[in-house]
Amino acid sequence: MYGARLSFRLAAMTTPITFRQGKESDAPVLRRLAELDSARPIAGEVFMAEHKGRAIAAVSVAEHRVIADPFEHTAEVVDLLWHWALQARAA
Repeated sequence: MYGARLSFRLAAMTTPITFRQGKESDAPVLRRLAELDSARPIAGEVFMAEHKGRAIAAVSVAEHRVIADPFEHTAEVVDLLWHWALQARAA
């Protein structure tokens, strides 16, 4: 399991965004995020992006799928999250 976290700011978001690996206890959060995105929940090795302590996007490396909050600007976040997740997984 990767304990590393990455935090940065995007121009559209003035507070930090944190990237982290998902854990089993995140299942309810991921279900809610999937419901917001009108998608089925993701499974397997999951990496998440949080803004203001709330999950706004998540990727499943095994399923090659993304779920994201449609009420947030997440396109750049998802691109960076994929990049970070693949690097973290390779480490």
